[in-house]
Amino acid sequence: MLKIGELAPEFKLEGYHNGKFRDYNLKQYKKKWLVIFFYPLDFTFVCPTEIKQFSKKHDEFKKLKADVVGVSVDSIHSHKAWVEGSLGKLNFPLLADFHKKMARDYEILLDDEGVALRGTFIIDPYGKLRYMVVSDNDVGRSVDETIRVLSALQTGKLCPIEWTPGKKTLN
Repeated sequence: MLKIGELAPEFKLEGYHNGKFRDYNLKQYKKKWLVIFFYPLDFTFVCPTEIKQFSKKHDEFKKLKADVVGVSVDSIHSHKAWVEGSLGKLNFPLLADFHKKMARDYEILLDDEGVALRGTFIIDPYGKLRYMVVSDNDVGRSVDETIRVLSALQTGKLCPIEWTPGKKTLN
């Protein structure tokens, strides 16, 4: 079972970004914050709304010294076709978990459907899992909430309900 505070599962996947295929792995994000978000499939209805919002908020993640990767069980060729077709340019890579290993390792694979649930994971610069939320595939997640939680984690302090950057933390 995945546990907060433990090392995040390693991964090595091929991805598509800026017109190129390349390999991605957890080790290359060492010393950085990493936001991984899983989505069910390319060419669906809810997924592009989330993916475009993560891309739109790219500068906010960069200000927080965080990288973002999207992951689905589609092939890299599907990612390429989708990005170059209807989805459009993204500010982060889409990783192809075609063999479903990463979805299994992160414990969000729906075996009977062969797709991942909507899962969001925040990993700290030491490779530790600091946040995870998994939801039903029918409901899109809040990218602003992911940014809020990332900001809160980076304070290293206790953050009360509805805390936002600039508000007082608890001491």
